[in-house]
Amino acid sequence: MNSPSSALRTVLHPAVILRLLLGWGAYLALILAQPLLTGHLPAAALTALLTGIIVVILVCASGVVEQAEHLAQRLGDPYGTLVLTLSVVLIEVILISAVMLGPGEHASIARDSVMAVSMIILNLVIGACLIVGGARHGGLRPNRAGVSAYLTLLIVLAATAFALPGLIGDDGAYTAAQAVLVAAMTIVLYAYFLQRQMGPQRADFQEPGASSDPELPAAAASSAVITEVLRAHRAEIMLRALVLVAAVVPIVLLSHHMAALLDEALARLQAPAELSGLVIAAIVFLPETITALRAALAGEMQRVSNLCHGALVSTVGVTIPAVLVIGLLTGQDVVLAASPAHLVLLGISLLLSVTTFFGGRVTALHGAGHVVVFVLYVMTLFA
Repeated sequence: MNSPSSALRTVLHPAVILRLLLGWGAYLALILAQPLLTGHLPAAALTALLTGIIVVILVCASGVVEQAEHLAQRLGDPYGTLVLTLSVVLIEVILISAVMLGPGEHASIARDSVMAVSMIILNLVIGACLIVGGARHGGLRPNRAGVSAYLTLLIVLAATAFALPGLIGDDGAYTAAQAVLVAAMTIVLYAYFLQRQMGPQRADFQEPGASSDPELPAAAASSAVITEVLRAHRAEIMLRALVLVAAVVPIVLLSHHMAALLDEALARLQAPAELSGLVIAAIVFLPETITALRAALAGEMQRVSNLCHGALVSTVGVTIPAVLVIGLLTGQDVVLAASPAHLVLLGISLLLSVTTFFGGRVTALHGAGHVVVFVLYVMTLFA
């Protein structure tokens, strides 16, 4: 069993401390400089500020990836990737909820945010992973049982979130009675999914053949093995999880804080305002994107699915009930119904995911198809 002192020396090395200081220091500096940023900034100053924020986010993201990979090695899948996924998703949900509880009208913020995340994860990130992984390894094989579980939930949750409100709701929003039922069913379904993923069906979310590999006891993830791992490395695992969260928070805070700056930059370029939400969503999920790309390069296609599909299941499964409950408590309308163009693209993305992951092996050609769908989504933002 590692002691707390040895865990501190192992986890909190100088590079980790510097990343944390950089992320939180940049956020504090942005808060203190807020009065100076309210006016009309020169183009050079605006560009430099946005570039600086992005650089800080990239540095912090590398720290998140480091901790996530160490946790994945200790805990095995799906436990390792689940820590990173839930950390990012829960912080994102808290920030969306804070916006809804703040001043102004934000009826469609959840729809726009979750739709952007869906297109980024299902098409851009997975497409890029398939291209780089397929180019290096030729063809990769995921655990189809695990992917099937993810896609089953995504089809149900996406239809519930984006299609049904426009068909049975009121002006794209669920009525109060409908919202209560939808929120409750979504919470129960997501909780049941987590119970199955971490319990009886945990082998479905490991690399094919990993559970029978005697060299990978953590990947087998039996209850006895996980208990032993936690007992032997409790201090290190808890400290790494805390450092991971501490590195994720400034990424999310900085990305949302830069939204006004990005809106101004896009307005000067006469670009559609919806691009801002797309860019912010991409930045928030940057740590998972980097981790997924590294997994693809290593040939770990099921880990790519755990990171991408798992992140999207968590995003929809947590965000939609949260905003519906806030809407019920505050009397706000929560508009979830997506436009016909976005519904078509979401349907294509889910259908493409089925054909991609159930063809025996995934290749770079499959990835190219996903990337094209993402480009079509961006095109709709300019329409």
